[in-house]
Amino acid sequence: MEFVIMLLIGAILTGCLEYVNTLLDGLVPIALHAENYMYTLLGTSGISGIFDIFFAYGVSLIILKFLKKGFERYILWTEGDADTEPIILLTGFFKSLAIAICFPTMYGWLAEIVSDLSNQLINSISGDMGTDFSTIITGITSAGIFTGIISLIFFICFFILYIQFLTRGLEILILRIGLPLACVGLMDNDNGVFRSYIQKFFQSTMAVLVQIVLAKLGVALMLNTHIFWGLAALLLALRTPKFLQEFLIISGAQGGGGMMNKVYSTARIYQMGKSVFTK
Repeated sequence: MEFVIMLLIGAILTGCLEYVNTLLDGLVPIALHAENYMYTLLGTSGISGIFDIFFAYGVSLIILKFLKKGFERYILWTEGDADTEPIILLTGFFKSLAIAICFPTMYGWLAEIVSDLSNQLINSISGDMGTDFSTIITGITSAGIFTGIISLIFFICFFILYIQFLTRGLEILILRIGLPLACVGLMDNDNGVFRSYIQKFFQSTMAVLVQIVLAKLGVALMLNTHIFWGLAALLLALRTPKFLQEFLIISGAQGGGGMMNKVYSTARIYQMGKSVFTK
């Protein structure tokens, strides 16, 4: 009976190993640019229309809030301090518009940074890692039924992680679509909903980078028959969003505008550095 079970486990693992080892290469683009894959799956470019709708709606709300705050503050004297310089209200208005308009370009830079960094880390982990699947399967099945069951648990966790990657891609897509609406909060003194919104956005983006590296590390350990270490790396990858949430917090003094300025500066430094080293 044990022999039959091990044959079944070996057959399952043979298909899983080859599939898993190649699946990781395309996960980062799926998570960061989910709309590109939606075009293929749906056979329509309707996602880009959704971006346009929310952008127009967000800009309209920014203009309406600017007019409302100006009217109530300087005409009705019912909102804020009427002695406040109008330049402060104008600064918040133009900052909201600038971020809403420039965000697609800035996100493109951020996605390029995350993609390049993840590719370098994955290549560093892979190295000269052997992929002789027949030898690997033989080693696992010869180790006994307990090791075979642990290996099956590993692949179950991996496919759960794959679904989590797809979910993360949809989450980032929704955050990107709704960002023009969040920019309305930049006209408030405390940056309104924008602060928590951009915090969630960076948590989701960083989770993609950490999870893909841990997943590749887990597969590398699995391919070298270090099953328990591989399972540990994969379990940590599954709880990465919660792990990052414990310390990836934007301070109140920094604010939404300060964070976006730092992202812009980092992206520009990355672009200039890349152009120098690729010449």
